[in-house]
Amino acid sequence: MTTVTLEPDYRPGEGEAFMNPKMQEYFRRKLLSWKAELLRESGETINHLQEGSLAEPDIADRASLETDRSLELRTRDRERKLISKIDAALKRIEDGEYGYCEDTSEPISIKRLEARPIATLSIEAQERHERMERTQRDD
Repeated sequence: MTTVTLEPDYRPGEGEAFMNPKMQEYFRRKLLSWKAELLRESGETINHLQEGSLAEPDIADRASLETDRSLELRTRDRERKLISKIDAALKRIEDGEYGYCEDTSEPISIKRLEARPIATLSIEAQERHERMERTQRDD
């Protein structure tokens, strides 16, 4: 892969060629930064859990601490799943498939990718998918 230089204030625009090298590099960096932040937070959680003690003498304090830990672990589990989605998005960038809808192969809007860089469906395809899920649940 060739090195792409990005200006510090670069933002992908609708007027440029979709998923050109600059755009790909922009989203690659965005995903890597997000992943690094999640991994840092995960490390902080591990340290926090190791520091805390369930040897609280008061039963209410202990119950509160257990609830906090449970919530923190659920959050980290969601983040772990998010990291695997980030890794999948990075792989799609490598493969030249990033930014294209899995259902229609049409480009996903830049606005959607900015808001959700791991998106695999266009807004229209996502809405269709959610309607089908609701219909199946209601049956």
